[in-house]
Amino acid sequence: MQALRTAATGMAAQQMNVEVISNNIANMNTVAFKKQRAEFQDLLYQTMEAAGAQSSSQGTIVPTGVQIGAGVKAGSVYRIGTQGAMTATGNKFDLAIEGRGFLQVLTPTGEVAYSRAGNLALNDQGQMVTQDGYQIQPAISIPQDATDVIISKSGQVQVMQPGNPTPNVVGQIELATFINEAGMSAQGSNLFLQSAASGAPTTGTPGTAGVGTLLQGYTEASNVDPVTEITSLIVAQRAYEMNSKVISTADAMLGVANQVKS
Repeated sequence: MQALRTAATGMAAQQMNVEVISNNIANMNTVAFKKQRAEFQDLLYQTMEAAGAQSSSQGTIVPTGVQIGAGVKAGSVYRIGTQGAMTATGNKFDLAIEGRGFLQVLTPTGEVAYSRAGNLALNDQGQMVTQDGYQIQPAISIPQDATDVIISKSGQVQVMQPGNPTPNVVGQIELATFINEAGMSAQGSNLFLQSAASGAPTTGTPGTAGVGTLLQGYTEASNVDPVTEITSLIVAQRAYEMNSKVISTADAMLGVANQVKS
């Protein structure tokens, strides 16, 4: 009975849906996390009678035909890049990106990754790094005698030093943008890599056309809405239960057919 296999695909789809929702909820407090949504597609159809086929010698045609669907499959899991709320931290090295753009991060393999998580710090050499110790690019070093660090909305990094009332510029933060941010490959640890779907990155100064600005002393919160996620979780649970009910019904029908005696 095809209904068994069809309902099984529905249960598998809703199981994946719950896994996506659970990942969103788990990352409610992850800096700059972007929620995901699962999308589904119907499977191939078995054509019992084609629409438009002739049904008589007089040329009459079948108006709708008969097609039986085979269930559902996962189409994609896409990332929603809406802006998260700004959270004040009081840390002068924390940066929130308002608008489009990613910080460029140099990984231990020499590959450049991209991140919106601006909870930065200094390493033992005075370089601005991520929480995993990866340097941001272009590399920026803060002098040891710096008494204050000022990062403008346009990404210019200035420091105050003893005996000098004028701030000195020590670096410029650049942001990378992609034509299709949803196509980037997530690597974990708040890092992404470019892919064939995302296209090549375009780097620019914060505040220029198409590039967001920076906000010092803030981080971007996750854009996960707990109420929406719980509602979606309930809907997925009920859909899973309904598909399981279809399997129970199909099994009961097979049981009845099996008991028919000639």
